[in-house]
Amino acid sequence: FLDEIGEMTLAVQVKLLRVLELREFSRLGSTETLRADVRLIVATNRDLADLVSKRLFREDLYYRINVFPITIPPLHERAQDILPLARHFLLELVERTGKMVTDIRPGARRILLNYGWPGNVRELKNVLERAVILTQDNSIGAEHLPVRLQEERVSLANVAISLPPQGLSLEEVERSLLKQALERSRHNKSKAARLLGMSRATLRYRLKKFSLDAA
Repeated sequence: FLDEIGEMTLAVQVKLLRVLELREFSRLGSTETLRADVRLIVATNRDLADLVSKRLFREDLYYRINVFPITIPPLHERAQDILPLARHFLLELVERTGKMVTDIRPGARRILLNYGWPGNVRELKNVLERAVILTQDNSIGAEHLPVRLQEERVSLANVAISLPPQGLSLEEVERSLLKQALERSRHNKSKAARLLGMSRATLRYRLKKFSLDAA
């Protein structure tokens, strides 16, 4: 398994391509040629096709490894996975540290769900490890999470919706909230989704529903 293959230099890419094509390699400092019988799995958070167009990634290697691509959406688009992953990492930390931290309190859960997770799963794991170190009991609270996560926890509680004499339908209220969230986030859809307490995928669906997806 090769992680972050998009960061590999062109020189190393040439060597990897040779191994994949000829199925042979030589150890560092040796002239002996050895056979390689491996199945390669690679991962990257970079757009390899874009790197190919910029001549930063070899086209022949790209097509050699791009046999069965699997795209995993970023964590902020998979809100339903955040808490299960958090519990999984807590179990790992219990085994590794011996510290019986097995619960995440409601306030901390809300913060974890509302944060954008630019560092994806690695960031979540690091945040939980820090929280386990800080807590003095068997649970993690909001006070054990980094300040940057809590600063992201914003809401639309102070958004004003003027109610005309004839009233508004729920759809009109929803449309107004969507527009205000986009304006407040300067049309950053990840931030708008957090403002509304929904996943980016849900936001996309609702924007399309109200013909705001081009906003």
